[in-house]
Amino acid sequence: MSTVPLTKPRAGRRVLYVIAEHAPAIAVALCFLLPLTIGVLTAFMTQHQAGTGSLWPSPWEFGNFGEVFKAMPFGRDLLNTMLYAGLSTIGVVVSSVPVAYALARLKWRGREAVFLVVLAAMMIPAQVTSLPLYVMYAHVGWVGTLKPLIVPSFFGDAFSIFLLRQFFLTIPEEFTEAARVDGAGELRILWRVLIPMARPAIAAVGLFAFLYAWNDFYNPLLYTGNSDTGQTLAVALSQLAKNGHQNAYQLQMAASLMFLLPVLVLFFLAQKVFVEGIALTGVKG
Repeated sequence: MSTVPLTKPRAGRRVLYVIAEHAPAIAVALCFLLPLTIGVLTAFMTQHQAGTGSLWPSPWEFGNFGEVFKAMPFGRDLLNTMLYAGLSTIGVVVSSVPVAYALARLKWRGREAVFLVVLAAMMIPAQVTSLPLYVMYAHVGWVGTLKPLIVPSFFGDAFSIFLLRQFFLTIPEEFTEAARVDGAGELRILWRVLIPMARPAIAAVGLFAFLYAWNDFYNPLLYTGNSDTGQTLAVALSQLAKNGHQNAYQLQMAASLMFLLPVLVLFFLAQKVFVEGIALTGVKG
């Protein structure tokens, strides 16, 4: 009987200690979760509720998601976004893996200088090259299409090359030397030896590329902003408020929730591989 009142205060103090120890992390998590929670709840409100500052839907309006398809060409914009994200991800992975292998494993003159150029390319803001690229794409008739968004990804990505190179450097050279002794060429070594061992890093690079393309707003706005058929969801959502739905906050939040849901599902499904790829990617020079 005497132990009951003693264990409860101890357990309560333990909980308080844990909360106090993780208070900064809890505060940061709330800063991220609170706007998301308000957006999700607003997506289920009526238009009258969304404009009054109410925090809880009453009644719950599930028809907002259907109204989004009437307010904007959501299906077409979703297809454009999937094409942009999917094809650019394939392009980044296919083009970055061989370059990273050449910078990490092959011995050739000027390798370090080329790697410095790759690092320098990571530091150049996209706005610096926007004007000359826009003029070039306008001359070939690509403006207003998805080509300026997809085609450049097949010529390598500086960050992806850097990340994969660092991972390849962590793989012992004994594996590649044994393959060379067996008569394997460089392409076979890359395909049969390094790529299977680098799957976590490649998955992380692919996820990075997909999330970047899915959330990209600047480039689609620049190259497809004036097109009625080539817009991505990021641009279309920004223009939803301009097309007679300035005060339809419930539609804007419903469309934003549908835009956000696929990447959330993808991240949670690939979270283990993504974290493993980042953790295994070293900083070896």
